[in-house]
Amino acid sequence: MPDPQKLVATLHKAAAAFRATPGRNGHIVRLRDGAEVLVAGDLHGSVENFRLLLKKADLAQNANRHLVLQEVVHGPFFYPGGGDKSHQLVDLLAALKCQFPERVHFLLGNHELAQWQNQRIGKGDADLNELFRNGIDEAYPGWGEKIYAAYLQLFATADMAIYTSNRVLMTHSVPSAKHLVQFDVTALEKENFAAAELNWGGSVHALVWGRDTSQAHVEAYLEKMDADLLLTGHIPCDEGYAVPNDRQIILDAKGTPACYCLFPTDRPLTQQELIERIGVL
Repeated sequence: MPDPQKLVATLHKAAAAFRATPGRNGHIVRLRDGAEVLVAGDLHGSVENFRLLLKKADLAQNANRHLVLQEVVHGPFFYPGGGDKSHQLVDLLAALKCQFPERVHFLLGNHELAQWQNQRIGKGDADLNELFRNGIDEAYPGWGEKIYAAYLQLFATADMAIYTSNRVLMTHSVPSAKHLVQFDVTALEKENFAAAELNWGGSVHALVWGRDTSQAHVEAYLEKMDADLLLTGHIPCDEGYAVPNDRQIILDAKGTPACYCLFPTDRPLTQQELIERIGVL
């Protein structure tokens, strides 16, 4: 484990770096022309898949490449005392952001929102928020409160939407049909969210929780977001990815197979071209 005092400093530095990301307006990032993007599906604490992604991204040797990660917390890995180990992936994400502050991005997922806002999220009888807190206390005795506060600060700075110059949009999910009508894109452009946006029915909450992937619904969402193609996570995929309609690709990197998409942004792309650029870890 890293030194807890140094970890807190790294988490604070990473949060500042997310806010200062070039092309960011509030929680929306627009990548520069010509950037190359490697975007992964949900990771849920998988340090091994994160390691494989870093190898694929090879950011040190690819100066024009950006890495987009999402849903890092609440995984199947536990300490002997029962605490969730997924905070380790938050530590690694923060360190990577500090190393490549302009080219590492983090899409807020529903699990991070639930942890940040103390909105109960469970699996069976288990309270995932509580297991996450227990994992921190188990890993960093005496430092749990300070480190947890730094994690929440980091979640508060996460990206909500990432656009490329060739009109590909990356968000964790899509607001449900019930919430799309009142979904307010401009709410994402504010650095500090209104409390109502973080709760059920609000634009932030809706964006990370929806599961409607019907053709008409995704088309309406993309029209509202002013984009042509969509890459999301949120929904588990047995094959590591899914193509639910002709505008969207869902990526899943939690288990095996774990998938990512590596694509250029210097020219228009079709959905089929994005599909052909999906890789398996």
